[in-house]
Amino acid sequence: MSNRLGLIMRGLAAALLVLASASLAAAEDRRLPVPAVSIRAGELIREDMITERAFAANLLGVAMFIEGRQVLVGRMARRTLLPGQPIPTNAVEDPWTVARGAMVKVVVEDSGLSIVTYGSALQSGAAGALIPVRNTDTGVVIRGIVQPDGTVKVMDGS
Repeated sequence: MSNRLGLIMRGLAAALLVLASASLAAAEDRRLPVPAVSIRAGELIREDMITERAFAANLLGVAMFIEGRQVLVGRMARRTLLPGQPIPTNAVEDPWTVARGAMVKVVVEDSGLSIVTYGSALQSGAAGALIPVRNTDTGVVIRGIVQPDGTVKVMDGS
């Protein structure tokens, strides 16, 4: 009988080990924000478009996904985001202040002198981004920094 008792004890210990490892794995799940609906490229992300879902901690590349809702709301999707899928960090960006092809006011300031002209943005950009702009009068491409009001400021030496 002692042999039988030993088998029962080993079986019980194995069952407890399996249960403990299963509960440990469940505790290690990470909750990530995911789209509740399809979000198209260029669309601004609203609070009601995001929900959360648990993912296994051993999910490959889990560090490359956005971990908080606050990072998403008010930003723009760079590509289509599918419902229930984790969102890669490079799949969202700040909303554009200037869109590619848009006519923008270009301001050049140097030593108290200010010159204003207009150009066509050759690239989209958010405030603070350095973008190329084609001067509509001369055709020359200049680079400037997008301002919060949508103008592009050219620094001296550009």
